[in-house]
Amino acid sequence: MMNEDHKKQAWFALGVLFLINTVNFFDRQIIASVSKPIIDEWQVTDTMMGIMGTAFTLIYAVVGIPLGRMSDKGARTKILSLGVGVWSLFTAAGGLAWSFWSLFAARMGVGVGEASCSPAANSLIGDLYPASRRARAVSIFMLGLPIGIFLSNMLSGIIAKAWGWRATFFIAGIPGLILALLALKIKEPVRGATKAYQVAHHEMEGSPYKRVLSIPTMWWIIISGALHNFNAYAVNSFIPLFLGRYHELDIRQANFIAAFVLGAVGVIGLLGGGILADWARRKSPSGRMLVGACALLLSTPCVYLALGVPKGSLINFMLLMGFGWMLIYVYYVTIYPVVQDVVEPSLRGTAMALYFAAMYLLGGAFGTYILGALSDHFGKQAMLAAGLAIEGVRVVPMPYSATGIHTAFYIVPIISLILALVLFAGSRTVTADMEKLNKWMKEAAHKATV
Repeated sequence: MMNEDHKKQAWFALGVLFLINTVNFFDRQIIASVSKPIIDEWQVTDTMMGIMGTAFTLIYAVVGIPLGRMSDKGARTKILSLGVGVWSLFTAAGGLAWSFWSLFAARMGVGVGEASCSPAANSLIGDLYPASRRARAVSIFMLGLPIGIFLSNMLSGIIAKAWGWRATFFIAGIPGLILALLALKIKEPVRGATKAYQVAHHEMEGSPYKRVLSIPTMWWIIISGALHNFNAYAVNSFIPLFLGRYHELDIRQANFIAAFVLGAVGVIGLLGGGILADWARRKSPSGRMLVGACALLLSTPCVYLALGVPKGSLINFMLLMGFGWMLIYVYYVTIYPVVQDVVEPSLRGTAMALYFAAMYLLGGAFGTYILGALSDHFGKQAMLAAGLAIEGVRVVPMPYSATGIHTAFYIVPIISLILALVLFAGSRTVTADMEKLNKWMKEAAHKATV
């Protein structure tokens, strides 16, 4: 049971973590929101815009591993505060970019700072909330994702149209600097404090990375993370361009619809998914993963049908894509808590860092690059089909670029279906892994008392 003082501390911490995560995804989404004016100014290809996303994801993944281990050993609140300050400064620095490669470098700096967020925050939540309430706590924290994306798409388009795309970066850097100071007000919880039996310093023997990778469920979780982030980053990075080209919308209109289908629906998916995941967890140890698997399975036809609606059928697109993406958001509140369920408290930061390394190295980085490359490829194929030469063509012109990006998007429902199958496979191992951890925790607690 949580006493009143602990409850207040937990709610304050969760509120700050939610705000930090909101700014996290606001800053992350800016590039996609203002991609059109960037492309127009520097005449870059879709492939190069994909590489821009890769710059962030690669550095995020590489730096995230040592920061995850630091979150297991050091003061998580201080690590988080420093990270928020760093990424906010580099976000603002993006407004000073004079070329594609200078913006590329600034985004790498953002990746370094943001790599601190998820390992530290998820580790804190694991120690602030018991297993029975953890999915709901994670769902509140993860509300920062859709709300951040929603606000970024809504505001960035307006700001860019009024004052130019660089102004969005300057303005976005301010809130994070304030939150960096607020993060220091979070009281560092005892590791393993929410367990009925405290583990003290009785860690399992061996390399922390080997210990995490010896858990069968973690392999399924890691694979699922790569697949999920492939889709998430591909869609988040290119949907404003897709809407602008294929449905012929201006930057403000495209970002408004992107805000709905990627942001607003996420609130329902996360809150509803969190409640459903906790209910399913009480019914069965594998309940959370099964909820996630079913949600991804149902999302697949929704996304496929959304891509098939005729040009200009925006209501149908918003309903189908919005419902499909709402189901995809359920992934976060079903899988993140499972990491807490199968990994000992002193290794949760390490586990999240390995998980995020796969998400970003194998998923996010390839998602943005591959969808961008496919868009350029299919656009040039459309030019050839129209009898036009492609030799020397760098940037695919309209309407062929619209055909290219539309065709490229069909990779998304394919990946979604594979992801659902991976989660079904993971649900078959999670019960045994939870039982193994609980047995070890009891033995560790017994050793701590003798």
